Amino acid sequence: MRRRRIFVPFVVAAVVSLSSVAVVSADPAVAAARIVDTAIASDTLRTVSVDSPAMGGIVEVQVLTPAVKTGPRPTLYMLSGIGEEDPHNSMWLRKGGAAEFFADKNVNVVLPLAGPGSFYTDWQRDDPTLGRYQWETFLTEELPPVIDAAFDGNGRNAIAGLSMGAQSAMMLAVRNPDVYSGVASYSGCFASSDPMGQANIRSIIAAFGGNADNMWGGPLDPDWVEHDSVVNAERLRGTAVYVSVGTGAPGPYESFDSVDALDVVVIGGLIEVGANYCTHRLADRLGQLGIPATFDFTETGTHSWPYWVDQLPKSWPTLAGSLGI
Repeated sequence: MRRRRIFVPFVVAAVVSLSSVAVVSADPAVAAARIVDTAIASDTLRTVSVDSPAMGGIVEVQVLTPAVKTGPRPTLYMLSGIGEEDPHNSMWLRKGGAAEFFADKNVNVVLPLAGPGSFYTDWQRDDPTLGRYQWETFLTEELPPVIDAAFDGNGRNAIAGLSMGAQSAMMLAVRNPDVYSGVASYSGCFASSDPMGQANIRSIIAAFGGNADNMWGGPLDPDWVEHDSVVNAERLRGTAVYVSVGTGAPGPYESFDSVDALDVVVIGGLIEVGANYCTHRLADRLGQLGIPATFDFTETGTHSWPYWVDQLPKSWPTLAGSLGI
C-alpha cells in the first residue's frame, strides 16, 4: 500500500523564518565576462571577482582547487540556500566542510555568492529592491569558460545545491543538459508552476522585499511552467541525478536543550516535511518516465547543515561519475 504523504501548508512561512523597474536586455554577445581581481585565501581557495555583462557588474565567486593538481579537470558548481548571510564567504565553506572534503579530489569547485532570493535564474525584469538577477546566463554561459581558462578546466561540469539551491540546481540541470552532466540536490522542492510551488517561491522572494512577477511574470506566465523540474523532468534523461531528503523527525544532530532548538527541531522539521513531499513527487515523476536516479530518503533529519554535510560524500560517487573522475 502506498504511504500517504502529508504536506504542511505553512511550511512556506517557515522557510522564510529560517534563514524604477527596467526590462532586462543584456546581450552576452556584446562583451565577454572577465576576471578583474583574484584574492588568495589559501593554497586551494581563491575569491574571484568576475565582471559580468549579463549581471551588469561585478559578481564574486569562490573557487576551490585540489591540493595536488594533476592537469585539466572538471568543475562542480555548488549553490547555497536563502541564508547566505555573508556575501564574501560561502556557507559550503563555513558550515559544509567543502574545503576539507574536496582537498584531495581532482576537481575545481565553484561557489557562487548569490543575492538573496535569486533562485539562480534569469529574471524578466530588474527588481527595484533586489536589482538585476541574470544568474542562469551568468552560470551557464559566462562563467564556465572563464573558470576553465583560469583554473585549467576541461569543459565538463556538474552542479549541486541545498534548499533553495537544490531547487535551482535541479532547474539549471533540466534547462541546460548540455552544460551539466550531473546534478545533486539536498532537501529541495522542484515544482514551480502549481499553486503550492508558486506560493512557496513567491513567499521567499517577498521576504527579501522582491516581487516574483519580476522573475517569471504573473501567475499564468509560461515561465513558471518552463522552470518546473517536475513538469520538464524528461530533460534529465542522460543526466546523473542524486537527490536526498529527511523526514523532518529529529535525528542524531538535534538537541532540545539548546537556545536554537525551536528553529532547528520545529521549524527545520516542518521545512523538511515539505521538502520530503516535494522530493517524492520528483521521484515518482522520474520513475514514471523510466529515468534512472539515486534518491536517499533518510528516516530522520531536519532542514539543517549536519545532514547536508553527511550527504556530500554520499552524493559524490554520482557526481564524480558524471564528471569522469
